[in-house]
Amino acid sequence: MSASTYAILNPGRVIGGAGSIGQLTELAQGFFGARHVLVVSDKGVAAAGLVQGPCAALEAAGLRVTLIDSTPPEPDVRDVEAIMERAHAAGGPDLVVGIGGGSAMDVAKIVAVLLAHELDLRELLTKKAEIPQRGLPTVMVPTTAGTGSEATPNSIILVPEDELKVGIVSARLMPDAVILDPQLTLTLPPAVTASTGMDALTHAIECYCSKKGTPFSDLYALEAIRLIARSIRRAVSDGRDVAAREDMLMGAYWGGVCIATSSTTAVHALAYPLGGKYRMPHGLSNAILLPSVMAFNLVGNEQRFAAMARAMGLDTEGLSDAEAGTAFVEELKRLNADLGVPAHLGGWGIDETHLDGLVEGAAKVTRLLDNNPRPMSRDDMRALYAALL
Repeated sequence: MSASTYAILNPGRVIGGAGSIGQLTELAQGFFGARHVLVVSDKGVAAAGLVQGPCAALEAAGLRVTLIDSTPPEPDVRDVEAIMERAHAAGGPDLVVGIGGGSAMDVAKIVAVLLAHELDLRELLTKKAEIPQRGLPTVMVPTTAGTGSEATPNSIILVPEDELKVGIVSARLMPDAVILDPQLTLTLPPAVTASTGMDALTHAIECYCSKKGTPFSDLYALEAIRLIARSIRRAVSDGRDVAAREDMLMGAYWGGVCIATSSTTAVHALAYPLGGKYRMPHGLSNAILLPSVMAFNLVGNEQRFAAMARAMGLDTEGLSDAEAGTAFVEELKRLNADLGVPAHLGGWGIDETHLDGLVEGAAKVTRLLDNNPRPMSRDDMRALYAALL
């Protein structure tokens, strides 16, 4: 932690608890005064029956509803532009609701801005333009416990020609309201529960280690680590465990708050080209990279790693900070193994011939690499990737 002054950025209103999705209509109508609601989701969430109820409730209250459920798992520029065309054709929504995982929520946030202002998406992605003002009001409803997008001022979009994900980051993207209902996550398959949960854990761990960390992010990061560590195995083994699901959802939310207050670091930087070129699911790439990058970052940061070991519930009595930090890294490896996360990248067709391209892509993500607690050279990146082949 190096900042002498610091701030916290939160959504304007957060509603949580089992069944809290039932408050969406009152929120839309009574709090925002909406008349036409644009709901952004994806086919998987729609197929699971998670959007029909909220949309029907909104319509029953007399609101017009436009549903766009075509958000792909890793949306690129063209996907967002196509969704924007449909949103414009719907004619004048005054509230945008994102229901789904990080992709749907990220798209919902940027669509809300693009509907309100004449901006070029590609210029935003290349930093040739900035978001001048907030867009339409937004409500985020996560159906996975992973990205924490519901609590961040970020919208992550794939740029195919660069084979890289790019983040649009602006306080003006922060959601106006969030609904955290663990019942919406009960049907999440075990493998997705594992990868999204490890994504959330990665956010908390990286933000606690980040050079941009603050007392705010430290507080929320350790709580997110505690909640996720105690419940992720239960959530994966028994998806109907509501208490475990609520822990995971709250841990993911606090992880998102950490991102808004601090920043992720080298794990995400190295993960971006894996998603951009090989379309590897974001949570999975983070999970595979996490133990190796944390082993690298342990050097010189033993005290913080010992604190994370305690937050994970490890017995550190009698251990030095270095020993506790090593135990923390080993627990990350055990956790991945217990959750069925692969230990290597080879299953995605990645071999030594791809190392140069991966390093080149990761090296471009300077906004995250600059926050890593230990400087990471291109040779370091190459060695980390190579060890995972």
